[in-house]
Amino acid sequence: MATENPQRAYRAPCPGCGAPVEFRSAQSTHAVCGFCKSTVVRSGDKLARLGKMAELFDDHSPLQLMASGTWNKKSFTLIGRLQYKYGEGTWTEWYAILPDGSNAFLSEDNGAYVFSVPQAIQRSMPDASAFRVGGTTALNGKSFSVASNNMVSLLSAQGELPHLPALGTPFAMVELRSADGEVLSIDYGSQPPQLAVGRSVQLEDLKLSGLKDESAKDEKGRQFACPNCGAQIEVTLAQSKSITCRSCSSLIDLSQGIGGELKHAMQDEPVQPLIPLGTIGQLQGAQWQVVGFQHRMGTDPSDPDEHFGWDEYLLYNQKRGFIFLVDSVDGWSVVKPTTGAPVMAESGQSATYLGTKYQLKETYTAETNYVAGEFYWQVTRGQKTSNRDFTGGNNLLSLEQTPNEVTWSSGSKIASEEVAKAFKLDDKKDLLKRGDAKSISGMGCGTIIIILLVILLFLGLISRCSSCDPNVENCSSSSSSRSSGGSFGGSSSGGGHK
Repeated sequence: MATENPQRAYRAPCPGCGAPVEFRSAQSTHAVCGFCKSTVVRSGDKLARLGKMAELFDDHSPLQLMASGTWNKKSFTLIGRLQYKYGEGTWTEWYAILPDGSNAFLSEDNGAYVFSVPQAIQRSMPDASAFRVGGTTALNGKSFSVASNNMVSLLSAQGELPHLPALGTPFAMVELRSADGEVLSIDYGSQPPQLAVGRSVQLEDLKLSGLKDESAKDEKGRQFACPNCGAQIEVTLAQSKSITCRSCSSLIDLSQGIGGELKHAMQDEPVQPLIPLGTIGQLQGAQWQVVGFQHRMGTDPSDPDEHFGWDEYLLYNQKRGFIFLVDSVDGWSVVKPTTGAPVMAESGQSATYLGTKYQLKETYTAETNYVAGEFYWQVTRGQKTSNRDFTGGNNLLSLEQTPNEVTWSSGSKIASEEVAKAFKLDDKKDLLKRGDAKSISGMGCGTIIIILLVILLFLGLISRCSSCDPNVENCSSSSSSRSSGGSFGGSSSGGGHK
């Protein structure tokens, strides 16, 4: 006699409209009716209506319900979706079911994704307030750094779900990161709190099928009128949370979706990027498009009169996500946010990441002065972070911290000639020249003497840089020489899933 499949789907009529509501996972307790948007809760073989779910805002993600893929040699199917809101914007989590009936989550993470599975709690969890951002803690015998601690609320949901926080009711969400790249989230939206542990993934590695048909994508709603000047604006990236108007340079918040009242802020004194938005270049064996640009200014806490500026270009590749091309006085670099958390020495003078030790180069406060293009986080003019830059040869490590989040970024220096070649900017070679990323080892004495003469000439000229404005240029307002002209870092969006 054949045994009954314990993972068969359960179907019952919606208490609100009578349409079929299906539960594919035995662990799902809630679902949202696809017809009338009623929120229903399952108790045994009965469904009860709790109320009506808010409409999803269209983030134009390629993911959708019933898309399937492979993770860790196991197949999975997306059966639910949660949209969360917090102080800096929104993010989405997808609920997945595996062949054995267990569950997993595919979550947005700093322009990339994290695939995670539920984690058992071996002790009672402390209150969320016990997790200090930037501090360390141990869970299940493993050390983690506290990357973020935010109050969040459920914005909307779709499909079936293992639990469903009350719509619009704030609760704490804590995120921890380990030195080896694990991400552990603690969801205080239910009691006891729910834990999930995962690692960074790229969508192309998940071998996804059943994605939205790009050729049939409805572009309606991706264009809208600027709330300040009325010019037509087109949003080209699914992940964009902020965009600027090319006509009046207004910075517009898209974190709540398009269609409602759009928050915007005027920007004076436009900064012209050396690499125009939309430019396509070849870096790290892949093709990248410049989709965003921001000019930032740093202040040395030990010398409030010293200010220095640098530029950050946000680059996008459909399969690899986002990286940053950073242009500072002392050179170019390519960096991206880390999934894991580097370990910083108690003295703060060094940090270790993936077996490499980095030495502290400088500490400063960073502020965003001007932005253009699209960004996967909610960027605002005047955003401030506390930064620390570390170096290890040509490798770079940067820490950016706000009261609620910590973001680490890692990368390496790149020669200005490579930047010009990558983006086919031969006509701007001289404008792109910065400090050279190459080592001086192996150079002849004559070459070294020439380099020293050039450095002395530069130091003589820097005192005449009083007309340089670090608010719009990559320079220092101080007459003294600096060891750095700007951040190594990337996104100031923090370390949360968003």
